[in-house]
Amino acid sequence: MSDTPHNHHFPIHPRDRVTDAQVQHIYDGLRNRSLPKPEWTHGAHLCAGVAILADMGLARAKATMPDIIRRYNEACGSVNSDTEGYHHTLTLFYLEMIDDFLESRPRVTLGVQATALLASDIADRAYPLKFYPEGVLFTKTARQNWVAPNGSI
Repeated sequence: MSDTPHNHHFPIHPRDRVTDAQVQHIYDGLRNRSLPKPEWTHGAHLCAGVAILADMGLARAKATMPDIIRRYNEACGSVNSDTEGYHHTLTLFYLEMIDDFLESRPRVTLGVQATALLASDIADRAYPLKFYPEGVLFTKTARQNWVAPNGSI
């Protein structure tokens, strides 16, 4: 697959190998609300995390990503409500976990970083449940506000 703007993009999933162009496609599509909804997978969320952290660092990413995701969801016709759509605790949790993961690794290309992340335990959809009981994580409070995990971040 070449790194040209004419790449055909597929949904990204944990354990996938991704290119710089694929990560950039996800990040750009998320920000300009053009990413096809079927491509907004859990793996794409993780790739977007890698890209935004590289772009602006953790503090700005945590301040910026919530509105980027909310606007993207609305553009796709998804609802951001008490039970679906944007989840604040998960967004900030993953940004912190991804930042910690990347800090422990050499600074390389976005594709290499995202591929390593997708191959890690962090890519497991159940990963946050190591830090939060389901009864806390999937509440209105956790969806709308930051809830700290049981363990330390």
